[in-house]
Amino acid sequence: MTEEEVDKRIQEIGEQISKDYAGKQVHLVCVLKGGSFFMCELAKRITVPVSLDFMSVSSYGSDTKSSGVVKIVKDLDESLKDKDVIVVEDIVDSGRTLSYLLEMLRDRGPASLRLCTLLDKPERRVIDVHVRNFVRRREIPEPTGRFGKRQEPL
Repeated sequence: MTEEEVDKRIQEIGEQISKDYAGKQVHLVCVLKGGSFFMCELAKRITVPVSLDFMSVSSYGSDTKSSGVVKIVKDLDESLKDKDVIVVEDIVDSGRTLSYLLEMLRDRGPASLRLCTLLDKPERRVIDVHVRNFVRRREIPEPTGRFGKRQEPL
C-alpha cells in the first residue's frame, strides 16, 4: 500500500467511527507498539470527542509468530467503566493476544467494546476474533521471506 492509500483508509475509518459514535465520546485503546502510529492518525480524523489510553500486550516472545503465551507488559491508566471503547491494532494476526485482551477488557465494564484494525492476516488466525472494521480492512498475504516482528511490508 502506498502512503496515500494508507492515509485514505485511515480517513475512511475515522469518518465511519465519527458517524457510528455521533453524540458520544470514544475511548481509543492502543495496543503498543505497532498500533501507536495508526491510532494517532486515526484520532486526528475522528470528529467526536476522543480520549486515548495505551497498553502493551505480547504473545510473540522473540519470534515473529504468536506463542500463545500472553503477557501484559503495560496496563491501562484509566478505567473503562461505562465508556465506548475501541481497541486499535495495526495488524490482527493469530487472534490469540486479541482474544485474551478483549475478554479481559470486557470484564472491566465498558458500555461498548469494538476492535478496529488497519490490516488483517486471516490465514494466520488460530482463534476467531470479531474484527469490527469500520471500512473494509486490507488483508495482507503471508510474507515469503523472513521479516522482523510486525515489519512485514504494507
